[in-house]
Amino acid sequence: MEITNVRRLMWIFALPLLALSVSPAWADEYSDTISIFKNAGESRNFFSKAYGYAVFPTIGKGGVGIGGAFGKGRVYEKGKYIGDTSMTQVTVGLQLGGQAYSEIIFFEDQRALKEFTRGNFEFGADASVVAITAAAGAKAATTGSAAGASAGKKDATTVGKYHKGMATFTVAKGGLMYEASIGGQKFSYTAR
Repeated sequence: MEITNVRRLMWIFALPLLALSVSPAWADEYSDTISIFKNAGESRNFFSKAYGYAVFPTIGKGGVGIGGAFGKGRVYEKGKYIGDTSMTQVTVGLQLGGQAYSEIIFFEDQRALKEFTRGNFEFGADASVVAITAAAGAKAATTGSAAGASAGKKDATTVGKYHKGMATFTVAKGGLMYEASIGGQKFSYTAR
């Protein structure tokens, strides 16, 4: 398949998901997402002990060979909204489809939060990737993060510990994506 056709197919899969993730995020969308994580297994324990967190109500992800993801979020310090963040990701490898998910990153202490909010923070591309099936829990680690995922909002299976002061959890919202790829997440931050 020619590169032009691959790019065209990638946009066909990615555009609907990207449109979802760039739509205006209403305040209740953040509250709803935080509530989901507060009721989702292991992640609920992090709220009482974390110094802060970044929450992304919807991250859209799509790809055909080359993929990408994008989402906007908010950063909280001791429960107080302090700024906005966005996440971009480019992945390379065997992948096909599109997916939407919510993500939260907990900061164990002030140092971890400051590292994230300095401007351009990045989880490395040296990720361990595990294909996740419906209702199955899995662990996927990236530099500075551990992640878990699930098939639904209420039955979230989460796996995670702090690694270098950060712990990441995801909950699948919808879509179908086959993936065995590598790609780092890059975050930007703007103070409120």
